[in-house]
Amino acid sequence: MSPAGRAQARSLAANLEKHALKRLLSSPYARCIQTFEPLGAAVGLQVEPVAALGEGRAYEALELVRRLAGSSVALCTHGDVIPELLQALVAEDGLDLGPYPRQAKASVWILETAGDRFISASYMEAPR
Repeated sequence: MSPAGRAQARSLAANLEKHALKRLLSSPYARCIQTFEPLGAAVGLQVEPVAALGEGRAYEALELVRRLAGSSVALCTHGDVIPELLQALVAEDGLDLGPYPRQAKASVWILETAGDRFISASYMEAPR
């Protein structure tokens, strides 16, 4: 991980540690695991590698997100998965991502549910 990546991971941890997270699920790729390690240290949780969050697995990631609806879980995945996942939630649940949805590296989408439906999304810019 680059020095900039390590700084982004530390900033991500500082921004997310206030949420009452119960689990940290990550793509099994090293860069996602490394991104979550500072957060895991801050909140006392182990990073759990999950194959469904790997590159090219948007459909599996969507199934996982659906199963986790209502849970306080942070997920780390890849740039090819995030847009497809968000588009599916927009199409299936009517989730409003705002006028210019983004998915920059090290950025965060915080999703809220009512039952098994995703009803709210807020975007947190990637730290610079």
